[in-house]
Amino acid sequence: MSKDKNSFLIDTVKSYGKNLLGFIRRRVKNDEDAEDILQDVWYQFSSMINTGPVENTGAWLYKVARNRILDKHKKKSESLFDDIFGSTGDDDDSLDFKDLIVAEGEDPETKFMKTLFWERLVLALDELPTEQKDVFTWHELDNLSFQEISEITGQNVNTLISRKRYAVLHLRERLQQLYTEIIKN
Repeated sequence: MSKDKNSFLIDTVKSYGKNLLGFIRRRVKNDEDAEDILQDVWYQFSSMINTGPVENTGAWLYKVARNRILDKHKKKSESLFDDIFGSTGDDDDSLDFKDLIVAEGEDPETKFMKTLFWERLVLALDELPTEQKDVFTWHELDNLSFQEISEITGQNVNTLISRKRYAVLHLRERLQQLYTEIIKN
């Protein structure tokens, strides 16, 4: 990296670093994730200034940060579907169902399938005992760690893990019917 580009990079980090980290922290659950995302942004920025100039540095940095945050949330959503549908191997058709639910398309069929899935998920969650429903919701949808849930509820982490497991087993059973309707027919 040339001396000018190196200076530009250092000046940019000084100018935007603190505010950019604050922006990211407000949108993720913990400091470690925020710092990882910020590091990805700086890495991408350093790669970018080696290939060409960036017109509006601030806008570019915040756009990349937003994209990294969205990527993180998508990965979290995909892990929710992994928990519910499981992954038993490469020949598992349920991966097709998961792909359908997390698809980004906005065509009427995709919208309908997503809406149907979330309606059935909410109904299945409502059938659970409150303790199981709460643990599942807090861990999977609110992105709280088991330790954080333990601090909120006063329950042992192992008890919370067990409750979530029972919730996942129930949800798999209840959503199997929807899976069968959509994928098999």
